[in-house]
Amino acid sequence: MPTPSEIHLKREQKLLEIAYDDGTAFSLPAEYLRVESPSAEVQGHGPNERRTIAGRRHVGIMTIEPVGNYAVRLVFDDLHDTGIFSWDYLYELGRDHLKRWNAYLEALKAQGLSRDP
Repeated sequence: MPTPSEIHLKREQKLLEIAYDDGTAFSLPAEYLRVESPSAEVQGHGPNERRTIAGRRHVGIMTIEPVGNYAVRLVFDDLHDTGIFSWDYLYELGRDHLKRWNAYLEALKAQGLSRDP
């Protein structure tokens, strides 16, 4: 998998921009990253335990903390900070952004939930 060559947090736009050494680049909204967090709170401890996180339309990223040479921890302004986003997972999130986002919106609708707090 490619590795990041640049990572920029655009706080006001609530975006994480990441460029990889293979030439691909992604602009990932904080809300999307929050609801796709690799944390156990979101993913659960097995495939049937995944939770749909609602009410995060206005979430932002406060800080990015490096985790070794393979990942970052994102600290969101709703104080969620337990997900470690590996370079591979961030690449996957960028590559599959539209598909995952649409699945998230469908899950919200099916469960009667909203993006708004």
